[in-house]
Amino acid sequence: MSFNKKALLMVLTAMLLIVLAACGGDETSDSEGDSEQTEENSNNEGSENDGESENSDSGESNEGSDVNTDTIEMGQINWAENIAVTNMWKVILEEQGYNVDLINLDMGPTMEALANDELDLGLEVWLPVQDANYLEQYQDQVFFSDATWYDNAKVGLVVPEYMEDVNSIEDLNANAEKFDGEITGFDSGAGTMEVAEEMIDEYGLNLELMPSSEPAMIAAIDQAVENEEPIVAPLWNPHSIFAKHDLKYLEDPKESFGGVEKIHFATRQGFGDEYPQFTQWLKNWKMNDTQIGELMAAVQDAEEPIEGARTWVENNQDLINEWIEQ
Repeated sequence: MSFNKKALLMVLTAMLLIVLAACGGDETSDSEGDSEQTEENSNNEGSENDGESENSDSGESNEGSDVNTDTIEMGQINWAENIAVTNMWKVILEEQGYNVDLINLDMGPTMEALANDELDLGLEVWLPVQDANYLEQYQDQVFFSDATWYDNAKVGLVVPEYMEDVNSIEDLNANAEKFDGEITGFDSGAGTMEVAEEMIDEYGLNLELMPSSEPAMIAAIDQAVENEEPIVAPLWNPHSIFAKHDLKYLEDPKESFGGVEKIHFATRQGFGDEYPQFTQWLKNWKMNDTQIGELMAAVQDAEEPIEGARTWVENNQDLINEWIEQ
């Protein structure tokens, strides 16, 4: 009986050890499973973080680029050369990914809009004489470029070549009746018109400056030349009308219109900081007589100015690349 008890006790002890060993194995398995799950979660989180890092890197790829969803608002004045160059820049910029709107304004409203941050830029400021009044008035509110894009501009009064007796502004009073006492003008807010008004006083002319628009003035010159009639008007180079008609500048002994003018651009304050790349392109921009003449002809001959500008840009890519070199 004592033996049987001892045997039974040994059997029970063995069974207990087996059960404990089994329980210990389950805990080890669970622990290993938890460890594997923890490692898997850690790997998944690491992948997500890697994805965020890649997105962050790709998001920085456009840092410093001028191109964005904003629209550049460029003033356009109804002058032949201004229509030509504004459409040219619209084509160039849109090919580079910018959005551009052309806003039709006269010179005075252009300067006022730039000063009030209602316009981004204007491409045509004639200095040192023609637009000097605008420079003086707005130099603290508008950025006027030191850089120039055309350096051979000229302004003055012109008459047809067939008017052989009129060669100087000083000849106008003696021939005032031939002109019906009028100088045929264009936009009243243009700097050249303001200079022409001052010129009338300086020479004591008995003629009145009649404002209209550039197209109306050009139409009047076309009609006068066709009929070989007298006409006197303020004009400037570059202008395509000199390719159509034989016109001559009147001598200006008092130099009311100044000498050679240069054409600058102007922007609202802060534009250069927001668009440093485009602003640098504007500073690189240079055109000579042939280039601006061909551009103006292409724009005027096309059904739409933008189409003429696009054709010219396609044919002058080497020149444009000099302006927009990276």
